[in-house]
Amino acid sequence: MGDVGVKEHTLETPRKGRAIKARQRWNMQRNWSLHLMLVPAVLLAIVFQYIPMGGIVIAFQDFKPYLGFTESKWVGWDNFKYLFLYPDVGQVIWNTLVIAFFKIIAGLIAPFLFAILLNEVRLNAFKRVSQTLVYLPHFLSWVILGGILLDILSPQGGMVNKLVVALGGDPIFFLGDGTWFRITLIVSDVWKEFGFGTIVFLASLSGINPALYEAAEVDGANRFKQTLHITIPALMPITIVLMTLSIGNILNAGFDQVFNLYNPLVYDKGDIIDTFVYRLGILNGKMSFATAVGLFKSVVATILIVISYRMAYKLANYRVF
Repeated sequence: MGDVGVKEHTLETPRKGRAIKARQRWNMQRNWSLHLMLVPAVLLAIVFQYIPMGGIVIAFQDFKPYLGFTESKWVGWDNFKYLFLYPDVGQVIWNTLVIAFFKIIAGLIAPFLFAILLNEVRLNAFKRVSQTLVYLPHFLSWVILGGILLDILSPQGGMVNKLVVALGGDPIFFLGDGTWFRITLIVSDVWKEFGFGTIVFLASLSGINPALYEAAEVDGANRFKQTLHITIPALMPITIVLMTLSIGNILNAGFDQVFNLYNPLVYDKGDIIDTFVYRLGILNGKMSFATAVGLFKSVVATILIVISYRMAYKLANYRVF
């Protein structure tokens, strides 16, 4: 009997393989046009994302542009050793972690609260207008917003400082004082992006069964208690997912924003990994060291992304694949 079972299993394996291949061929024949539509996107990804990865070799060389990849001296791990001995790297990493952390936390709290408040509005026209207005800044680049912030936060004649002086205070150098610069980065980033984040929470709210609110109202629960015991618990799963997935971005503090707003006065509190790499690689010509810093950040970010996805699966049963 044992030999028969082994033979049947041996015969079933090739059959399953042939069935899978036949199904794949059938899928390709039926959906060939859809696969064809993916070709441009795949080619763009290969050309602009995968082929440039060959430049990672610069991190292990004393790269000289006039010598190229093949002739530049190979130095192995020296650039990475220098990375941990460089005097400013520790402060730069700390700045990145602090700014990114508070951006993530504030970027979750603001859309969470706004979605709950917007959900309580009964006038649909007002709700749509409000959602559109807070959503619009997402489409503005930091080049435009940077210029606006430079004007309204200027210590000489800026709109915000005029208000501060009118209330009896002294002008604040928002973009020249390190502590205020961090606060400015966090607040302006939340203002720009919380409207876009609200969409996720509103979509989650639309999936709540109205019968729950009706039952709570019959039991005598007012709107506040309904929000406390129905709305907020319903939003917690998606909140956990967003929070855990945000761990992968803890080293991304926003290059576009910081680059358009920072200056040498705030390097000690506002310089992040991306702007540090830019200055070293582009302005100072230390391409090998800048590549090593960037590669170090990418490796750490990849590890954090894997951990965050595992946490999202464990805590909220969320899976991408």
